[in-house]
Amino acid sequence: MTIDLLLQTLASGVLIGLIYALVAIGLTMIFGVMEITNFAHGEFLMLGMYASFWMFSLYALDPMFTLPLTVIMLFAFGVLLYRIVIKRIIDAPPLSQIFTTFGLMLLFRGLAQFFWKPDYRTIEGSLVAGSVKFAGVQIGRPQLVAGIGAILVTSVVYFFLNRTKMGAALEATAADKEAARLMGIDSNKMFALAWGIGAACAGAAGGLLSTFFPIFPDVGANFILLAFVVVNLGGFGSVTGAFWAGMLVGVIEVLGGLLLGPQYKMAVVLTLFLAVLMFRPQGLMGRA
Repeated sequence: MTIDLLLQTLASGVLIGLIYALVAIGLTMIFGVMEITNFAHGEFLMLGMYASFWMFSLYALDPMFTLPLTVIMLFAFGVLLYRIVIKRIIDAPPLSQIFTTFGLMLLFRGLAQFFWKPDYRTIEGSLVAGSVKFAGVQIGRPQLVAGIGAILVTSVVYFFLNRTKMGAALEATAADKEAARLMGIDSNKMFALAWGIGAACAGAAGGLLSTFFPIFPDVGANFILLAFVVVNLGGFGSVTGAFWAGMLVGVIEVLGGLLLGPQYKMAVVLTLFLAVLMFRPQGLMGRA
């Protein structure tokens, strides 16, 4: 193995890991605030990809220009979904919550297949097409832009949570719902906000991915399993943990594919997942 190949692999792992982190941040936020596991989270990513694709196909708008609109649409969709469905199961048994979000996953996937067919679609001729070379490492420009975009979106979420009153209220609700309610914080408003931000993060990841990844109804399944691994590794409810764990999972995945073969890369990631469950179930940065 040459140094250039190793650097190429590490760069690819970090860039795709940033996307995993962005997806996982939305997932861990919903769980941290409401303690509900959202199995439909991958479908938010899928909807973000289709939103970017159709705006590009119908109106010739590049995904990089429509990314803010995609984020806003997914935020509104997440809030609406909470108001219509999730609000009704907040106090339901955990099994009912799981079945509800799993049912939503199947519903959104089925609707996507019905309306858009199970065909693979791609966005050709995006403004970020091509590649760049840096220090002997060839990096696809779409992957590089997606990685930078994931960092920017993550930074915005981090700033919101740690530097705004609304973010502080959201964090307080995640820490202790009853105490937050006694302090005058509207828990329903915080729950809706968490779902909106979670869906927006997944939608942003979908918009960034749409420039180089195939778009099809089941695409969310490729990312939701890895998102659960990232959330478990970083610690349920930890945004910072999800960010670093996402990059770690991305690097481990590509290194496993390089050293053992592409067919084994998922096995390496899942082995890490099982090891964390066994020896540190709260995750690397989660609360014990």
